[in-house]
Amino acid sequence: MENNVLVWGGLGLLMMLLEIIIPGGVVIFLGISAVIVALSLQFGLIDHWVHAFTMWFILSLLLLLLFRNVTQKMVGGDTRIDNTDEELDMFGAEVEVVETIGPGNRKGRVMFQGSSWTALGDGSEIKPGEAAKVICRENISLVVERVES
Repeated sequence: MENNVLVWGGLGLLMMLLEIIIPGGVVIFLGISAVIVALSLQFGLIDHWVHAFTMWFILSLLLLLLFRNVTQKMVGGDTRIDNTDEELDMFGAEVEVVETIGPGNRKGRVMFQGSSWTALGDGSEIKPGEAAKVICRENISLVVERVES
C-alpha cells in the first residue's frame, strides 16, 4: 500500500491544497515531493516503500532549502514590525476601576484589555466606575491615577 501511486499522488495534491489553509510555504513543497514520488513509482524509477519515503524526505528538504526564499519573495508577507514592549502600550491607557483602590496603598482592581488586573493607586481613593490612567506596571499590578473629568 505504501507504494500505491494514487495514495502518494492524492496525499501530494491534498498537501498542496492545504497550503491555502496553512500558509507559510512549507506544506506545498511536501506535496510537490509526494507527487514526484508518485510519478517515480508510476514509471518504475523506485519500487520499495523505503525508497519512496527516502526520496520524499530528501526531495522535501531540497525543495525547502532551494525554493522557500524564492517563493517568500514572490508572495511577500507581513513585513510590519510592531512594538514588542507591552509596557509602552500600557502607559497612559485609560482603564475602568471595578474595585475600590486606596486610600493609601490598598490594592483594588481595574479592567484593562478585557481582563481584570490588580491595581495600586497614587494614595487617594478611586471608586468603582471611575476612570483611571495607567502610569506604569509594578510586577503583576498596574499603578494608576484618577482621571480628572
